[in-house]
Amino acid sequence: MRYYSASDMFSSLPRRILFFTVLLFLAAAAPFCRAQEVESGIGPLPVFEFHSGFWVNLHQFLYYQARLREATPEARASSGKAGGLVLKQTPITLTPAEQKAWDEAIAYYRTNYAGKDPQVNLDLILLKNQLGDFEDCNELLGKKKPACDAGLPGNVGVILEAAAPIYRSHWWADQDRANRRWVARVAPLVREQGVGISQKLADIFQSTWPNEKIRVEVVAYANSAGAFTTLDPLRVTISSTDSRNQSSDALAVLFEESSHGIATPVEDAISRECRQRDKPIPRDLWHALILYSTIQVLRPVLQDVSDDQQAGWTPAPQKAKASPGPMDLAQKFAQRGWGDYLRLLDVYWQPYVNGRVTFEDAIAHLVSAV
Repeated sequence: MRYYSASDMFSSLPRRILFFTVLLFLAAAAPFCRAQEVESGIGPLPVFEFHSGFWVNLHQFLYYQARLREATPEARASSGKAGGLVLKQTPITLTPAEQKAWDEAIAYYRTNYAGKDPQVNLDLILLKNQLGDFEDCNELLGKKKPACDAGLPGNVGVILEAAAPIYRSHWWADQDRANRRWVARVAPLVREQGVGISQKLADIFQSTWPNEKIRVEVVAYANSAGAFTTLDPLRVTISSTDSRNQSSDALAVLFEESSHGIATPVEDAISRECRQRDKPIPRDLWHALILYSTIQVLRPVLQDVSDDQQAGWTPAPQKAKASPGPMDLAQKFAQRGWGDYLRLLDVYWQPYVNGRVTFEDAIAHLVSAV
C-alpha cells in the first residue's frame, strides 16, 4: 500500500482510494517520514492513517440508506438535521436495472444490519474491518483475483459487488472528494496541535498510545453520532460530511474517538471502584469522561487555531448550520443526555485534570457521587 506525502496527495492519488498518513512530531515543522514515531516521556505518540476506501464507504452508505428506509416519515424528514450531513446531494436517476440492484442491496441491509449498532455489533465491526483490509481490491469474491477473496459472511459480498458499479457511477466521486477535502483540512491541525494534545491525554488516562498506527476510515456517513470507534484493532470511523465534524470540531472528534483506545485504565478504575462499593457501573460515565477530558485538553489549544483555518473549512451557506463549537460542553452533554455527569465531572474530575488531586481519589469521589 503506498504512502502519500502532503505534496503528492492529490497529484498521484488513485481515484478509488485515498491513503494518507499523518505523523505527530515533537516539532510541528518536522518532515513527514514513513511509519515514524516519536517517543515521549509517557510512551509513543499516535500515528493516524486516514483512508477513503471504496468498499467501506459503500458499506456505510448502504447502512445509512437502509436506516433511512426503516425510519418513520418524520424521522426521515429530520435525518439531515439529526445526522448533521452537509454533503450537497444531487438528484440521482437510476435505470430500471440499477434501481432493482440498488433496492436489493438496501433490502439486504435492512434485513441484516439496519437494526444493529456499528460500534458494538460484532458482525458489523468485523465486516467493516474486512472491507477496509481489502480496499485495494476491485472485487470481494476473488473470481478474477484470488487474493481479493475477502471471505465475507453470508451473501454480503455478492450484494456489495452488485451495488458497486451503481455507487461508483452516481455517488462515489462526490463522497470521495468530500473525504479527501476533509483530510486535507484536518491534517494541518493534527500536525500543528496534535503532539501536546496526545501527551496530555495519555497522561490523564494513565496510559500510552498504541505502537500500531490508528486507522481512520473517512466516510460520507458514519452513524447517527457522526463518528464511532471500534477496538481490537483500534479503528475510528468518521463522517467527512457531518457538520459536527468540521473545523476545530474535527480535531476534537478525532482525539475523542481515538482516546477510546487508551482510556482502558479509566474504565477499569471505574469498574473496580463500583465493585468495591457494590454499585452498578454507571452507564456511559466512561464515555462522558473521555469527552470531557478531550475538550478540556483542547480548550487552550483551539484558542490558538487561526481564524483563517476556521473560516476556510466549510462553504458560507453551511456555516449557519454548524454545530456548537468543541468547547460548548453543556450543550454537547445535554445532546447526549449526560447533563448530570457534567456537573460531577466539573466537581470531581477537573481537579485531577488540573493536577490538584490523584487519579485514584478523583475516581473514588466521582463514583461515590454518581
